[in-house]
Amino acid sequence: MATYDYDLFVIGVGSGGVRAARMSASYGARVATAEALHMGGTCVNVGCIPKKLYVYGAHYADDFSDASAYGWNASRPKMDWPVLKSNKDTEIARLNGIYSGLLDKAGVTHFDGRAKLLDAHTIEIGETQVTAEKILVATGSRPFVQDIPGQALLSTSDDAFALEQLPGRTLVLGGGYIAVEFAGIFAGLGVETTLAYRGPKLLRGFDEDLRDMMGTSVVHRGITLRLNATLAEVSRTERGALLATFDNGDSLETDFILAATGRVPASDDLGLDALGVEMADNGAIKVDESFRTSVPNIYALGDVIDRFQLTPVAIKEAMVFAANAFGGGSQSMNYDLIATAVFCQPNIGVVGLTEQQAIEMGHDVIIFKSTFRPLKHTLTGRDEQSLMKLVVDSATDRVLGIHMMGAEAGEIIQGFAAAMTAGITKAQLDQTVGIHPTAAEEFVTMREPAA
Repeated sequence: MATYDYDLFVIGVGSGGVRAARMSASYGARVATAEALHMGGTCVNVGCIPKKLYVYGAHYADDFSDASAYGWNASRPKMDWPVLKSNKDTEIARLNGIYSGLLDKAGVTHFDGRAKLLDAHTIEIGETQVTAEKILVATGSRPFVQDIPGQALLSTSDDAFALEQLPGRTLVLGGGYIAVEFAGIFAGLGVETTLAYRGPKLLRGFDEDLRDMMGTSVVHRGITLRLNATLAEVSRTERGALLATFDNGDSLETDFILAATGRVPASDDLGLDALGVEMADNGAIKVDESFRTSVPNIYALGDVIDRFQLTPVAIKEAMVFAANAFGGGSQSMNYDLIATAVFCQPNIGVVGLTEQQAIEMGHDVIIFKSTFRPLKHTLTGRDEQSLMKLVVDSATDRVLGIHMMGAEAGEIIQGFAAAMTAGITKAQLDQTVGIHPTAAEEFVTMREPAA
């Protein structure tokens, strides 16, 4: 019988990799990990956490502006970007230490460096070679940058988190989560911001009502929005600025261009091809319901399998993997009713089917919808609207989708996601007594279907 140095070797210590390593170790497995960059992966270092901190920072511009309507007559403070970046970096370093401590406490051996598979059981990290019975790839994803003339002049979200000084003018490319969030961050921090997207509406895949309102909201926040605009070339002007040229011949001079045009699985240079691990055209590792690849002892989960690029999904996948691989379980991952949020300003939170998806799946739907100015802005006069929408199956009365755009949408939708998982119906929402005055009560007080 073959003997190995470890029962499990995890490549990548992002949210999924760390959870898989810790849980597997808790079942008695001998576990080792390797990471080429930072403890905590994308989410902790160049994703969810620093992004949310920057969103908080950007939103203070609104808070200072709104304060006068509530009797606070203070002069508008000045934004000090180096202070925000330094404080963000300090917090990220603290989290890096926590992740390292979690692995140590679980008894996991960690290697710093890029891991590569020499064969199905042998891993090389620098000059070190170890063996493992099972190998888990949890290397996440990386930003995608389009191949155009001047590509080297484009920056990614990774670069945006490392900016030492704020640019005076910024062009954000893309129409998804990252693009919309960073456009709001830059604009909130006082940067002259343009958001350009190749499609007709932002946030493809979201409910159409949300997409329409997001387009309006972006413009109200002072962001210049260019739709149906595809970047064709980037060059440097004589004065050192960047010149972005679009496929229709239009051009724009700016100081910084953020390509937020998607992320791709980080599966290259791991030695997977040589082992015959089956992958999709975009580099995603193909796995079965147990997260097993085409090589029986090699597994993968998280962004690198490109199902849902969301931290909580990777964590849940890791728990399922560990329970089955080392805990004697037979769990499966349920991807239904995964709630998500876009931390634009105001926030978006959704769970379940869009109206369009429900119809395409054959449901006869009833729509309940409410658009209103938040109570806070009845005094400030800010031109900001909230949207709340329910998609209900007319035959069963079950709520199929809940969609919101408004302050703290992510916090509100999280609770409703639990209710939807339990199979809540519109009648049960109607029976619920709301908390007044809150935005969330709107979901339990909508009585008349939308026209």
